[in-house]
Amino acid sequence: MNVRRSAAVLAAAVAIGTATPAVAASPSPSPSLPSGLYGSGDPTYDGVWRQSLALIALYRAHAEPAAAAVDWLAGQQCESGAFPAFRANPAKACDAKLMVDTNSTAAAAQALSAVGGHGSAVTKAVTWLKSVQNKDGGWGYTPGGASDANSTSVVIGALKASGDDPAKALKGGKSPYDALLKLSLPCADGGAFAYQPDKKGKLTANADATAAAVVGALGQSMVSVKAGDKKNAACTDAARPTPGDAAANGSAYLAKAVAKDGHLTSALPGSENQPDYGNTADAVVALAAQGGPVAAREPLAWLERNAAKWAEQNGPAAYAQLILAAEAGGADPSDFGGTDLVEQLTATGPAPVTASQDDSDTSVWWMVGAGLAAGAGVGFLLSSRNKRKQP
Repeated sequence: MNVRRSAAVLAAAVAIGTATPAVAASPSPSPSLPSGLYGSGDPTYDGVWRQSLALIALYRAHAEPAAAAVDWLAGQQCESGAFPAFRANPAKACDAKLMVDTNSTAAAAQALSAVGGHGSAVTKAVTWLKSVQNKDGGWGYTPGGASDANSTSVVIGALKASGDDPAKALKGGKSPYDALLKLSLPCADGGAFAYQPDKKGKLTANADATAAAVVGALGQSMVSVKAGDKKNAACTDAARPTPGDAAANGSAYLAKAVAKDGHLTSALPGSENQPDYGNTADAVVALAAQGGPVAAREPLAWLERNAAKWAEQNGPAAYAQLILAAEAGGADPSDFGGTDLVEQLTATGPAPVTASQDDSDTSVWWMVGAGLAAGAGVGFLLSSRNKRKQP
């Protein structure tokens, strides 16, 4: 998932960079890291995305994030409601040179919805997303870009998390589910989803797009993926397929894809095939959303045995993906193959205020108050304590 976001940004830049001023000039290779951000890597292409995933994962694991981390994400939003991949100077108003995108905006909307207290920001983000919806009912990575399965699915998640019904988000009479159905392949081609059609309109099975689209077609968000109770049966073509039919077929495709080795495989040009940890984690979420934890048992077990090093090398978004997979698959993210994913993710960002820190601060104030009371009387101490209890 993380690699796909970077690749999508670069692809968008190549596609529209010479036709519109929406793409910024080449960024600094090593921007100074802002306070509140998770991870130590260059945030230029994935700052908002990885921050959003981190906050969503912590929410799913019932862990309290630092206020600075939430504030950082909220501060990335433009006045229009959209989010860029990274906004180096939040104090400066967004302009046409700053490229905003649907994926960052939809992920941020889900994250801010999860942490609460940012209803206005979520509403503005969703309103912007609806304003750039394509006539086929879907979304591309950039406003006006051809609809793709991943972008459409993450926007469905944002709509769901905000309380909107994705089926009622219509453009030209088409809903996001209509867009996903157009990207669903027949069983003769595996029943998977394509990322988007090629120049000739041909659809090609894509495991990453399929994992995202299964969750999207089921109308779920990253914030609240619920375990399904439908078996991942063999692919079945229907005369008039529903989003549920497409999700079931996509899930069957993923189940078959992970059956041999327990994981999805990534084939990069010029290199040998290797395990795709991120997409395998996404596949676990999709399989569980369709068929429950039992459907995701084998790839989840493979991740528990093998993914710790990958997550350590790739940082907060990787830890977040594993937490989401663990939560969906019924595993314990605090003991995932011997690794406390929540602790590791938290360690990549600003430290949250813990109960022990609160107690320590309270103890200090009690001692100060006691000293003042000795010289000024009990009434002053009681007054100070009452003031400290006020919000």
